[in-house]
Amino acid sequence: MASVTIRNLPDEVHRALRVRAATHGRSTEAEIRDILEMIVKPPERIKLGSLLASIAREAGGLTDAEAEGFNQLRDKIPAEPMRFE
Repeated sequence: MASVTIRNLPDEVHRALRVRAATHGRSTEAEIRDILEMIVKPPERIKLGSLLASIAREAGGLTDAEAEGFNQLRDKIPAEPMRFE
């Protein structure tokens, strides 16, 4: 797991973090981890797969015939493996 060092953190910010951590019953470090995770991975974020599926549903989706058409067009030749020569 990665480690991060935060330099020049103002005393009042550190104090507020300690108070917030104590309120939640955890260490300051655990509180900071929780804050960072909430910010970068909010629960309401839309994931790409979900977004694409919703767009397809709104567009009416594909009929079986359309899906079969895509299957006919798809290249079925296996890809050549990479060579590292």
